[in-house]
Amino acid sequence: MNKLSRVGVDLAKNVFQLHGVDRHGEKTWCRRLTRDKWLRVLLDKIEPGCVIGMEACTGAHHWVRQLQIKGFTVKLIAPQFVKPYVKSNKNDANDAEAVCEALSRPSMRFVAVKTVEQQEMQATHRIRSELLGQRTSKANQIRGLVSEYGLVAPQQMARLRAAVPTWLEDAENGLTNRFRWLLSGLWNDLQTLDQRVAELDDEIEGVAKSDPVATRLQQLRGVGPLIATALVAAVGQAEQFANGRQMAASLGLTPRQHSSGGKDRLLGISKRGDAYLRSILIHGARSVIRTAKHKDDRLSQWVTSLAARRHPNVAAAALANKTVRIAWAMLRRGTDYQPDRIAA
Repeated sequence: MNKLSRVGVDLAKNVFQLHGVDRHGEKTWCRRLTRDKWLRVLLDKIEPGCVIGMEACTGAHHWVRQLQIKGFTVKLIAPQFVKPYVKSNKNDANDAEAVCEALSRPSMRFVAVKTVEQQEMQATHRIRSELLGQRTSKANQIRGLVSEYGLVAPQQMARLRAAVPTWLEDAENGLTNRFRWLLSGLWNDLQTLDQRVAELDDEIEGVAKSDPVATRLQQLRGVGPLIATALVAAVGQAEQFANGRQMAASLGLTPRQHSSGGKDRLLGISKRGDAYLRSILIHGARSVIRTAKHKDDRLSQWVTSLAARRHPNVAAAALANKTVRIAWAMLRRGTDYQPDRIAA
């Protein structure tokens, strides 16, 4: 049997589909294996020099690290770049074949493999983001329920926290004893979520202080522990990007194109990639814009002039784009932030 040149793997919870081809691209091996057997069978079959491809999905980074320890070359491909190579109906065998075919394309873009530390950092951010959503939902539930008793809750979360104990203590506001008991439970839930978010904020701040790359990124305007650790978790050393524009494009901070017939037409930002990271970068940019008018450095002059000409959201997106490009240069070159090199 011919030596395997490439192997495409379709990952799943319990059943893994493998598709192998030789150096001529001819299919020479196809197996459907269970979770506890697939890695052992694959290692027995392949030889040094074989390239293994997988979709960047749940569990992919773990399996890549397992194979890299054995000395094999493994590449991750984004699912949207595999889909065009799926032939006929979608099934595990066709998916594995599509991964193998996409792996052979010379212009294919690959996903950087995350370290365990990056995944831990990313997990912290995802848990915190989910807790923030639960807290907002809980606050809205409290507002909706008390409105049925003629009580109007203020919009800000801090003012709501101050209002709930007052409602519980006021005996003449029309709340029944049963509803007071229910509201007290909701209030405890809200306080528990506040405590969990605070604990994760402390954890993120501690990681930002201990990680030298995150510490260096905090030299950037509008970048604190939250954004710095999220950037490190998402892009690592940014080695997968040839320049800062590619990194900004991967986060959806560059314009979409709808060009034809030699006429270039640029639209709003593409909003591709990590929505969470993009959103906190935009929020950080807005904070810089609010204070830029009181500063005279080159970055402040640039963003103040831009905000005067364009919509504030456009200025925030442009500043976030510039921040990501500067962060790429700092990550790739291992340098500190140099404000004098910012274009005025």
